[in-house]
Amino acid sequence: MERTGELAESGERPLIGARLRAARQARRQTVAEVASASGLTKGFLSRLERDQANASVAALIRLCHALDLAVGSLFEPPPAGEVVRRGEYPPISFGGSGLREFLLTPRGEHRLQAIVTELDSDGNSGPEPHALPGDVEFVYVLDGLLRLDFEGTDRRDSTTLGPGDALTFTPGIPHQFRSVAQLGTTRVLWVISPALPDGARARQP
Repeated sequence: MERTGELAESGERPLIGARLRAARQARRQTVAEVASASGLTKGFLSRLERDQANASVAALIRLCHALDLAVGSLFEPPPAGEVVRRGEYPPISFGGSGLREFLLTPRGEHRLQAIVTELDSDGNSGPEPHALPGDVEFVYVLDGLLRLDFEGTDRRDSTTLGPGDALTFTPGIPHQFRSVAQLGTTRVLWVISPALPDGARARQP
């Protein structure tokens, strides 16, 4: 039996299933998690994502709230992707000194997170190593020189990257970074997968 607010009848209606499914997948949430958060059943939500059911206004509002979506966006033509324009990158703070960081991926994107860091000649992540939750981290140096230091159980490894150099590593390994360019700004692109949880979007020692 469907819960209150679910209307499973079909008929003439806008197709919103693909938008709901894409929003859920971008947040790396399961059907069960979104259904529980919105007060719907898994079966009903699954049918909604396949455009095989209809929902009441109240149910759609709860569902959009769970997915951090504007209700009206469900009925707009789906975009090919979400653009973040140059010069409009949202600034974020991961700590450190002599650096500025900006988010390149949409805030609702949970599958991966791309960040660009601008470091002054003495910019660094701080005096202590930090580790991040995640499966993989990718760093690509756009300009300048970046040094990364990794702490292992019995040794410390260092590597210096110049323009065009890239490195892929496990973000859970304690590490720290700094600009070693004598002049100018070091610009670095970081990509982390999956995106850092909302409560962990800071570099922790």
